Amino acid sequence: MIERWGTEIQRIIDSCQKQNLPIPIFEEYQGFRVIFRKPYAKEELRKLGLNERQIKAVEYVEKRGSITNREYQKLTLVSRKTATRDLTDLVKRGIFNIVGRGKREIKYTLLLRHDDAKMTQK
Repeated sequence: MIERWGTEIQRIIDSCQKQNLPIPIFEEYQGFRVIFRKPYAKEELRKLGLNERQIKAVEYVEKRGSITNREYQKLTLVSRKTATRDLTDLVKRGIFNIVGRGKREIKYTLLLRHDDAKMTQK
């Protein structure tokens, strides 16, 4: 139910953030759909071979929706080169997606997990 045009999406995002859940994905698909995602568990991320900095980044993106290289540097107190290497590794592993072009516009977002993708294919 829509109270006012455009307010419900923000309310959904706010509710997910209050519960420490990842921001849902909103997309047009045979109309409109919202994909609610399960958060990654730290143990699951460790089993994938991520270091503690990368785990922090995944948690950050789950709460905020995206991360930049500069935000990653501040969050983990690493150099630009190390941040780039860590974030590139997360993309190669299929956890992050790159959004934007150019050095200053690039953000990293979460890709759908395999179990989340299965839930949407009904």
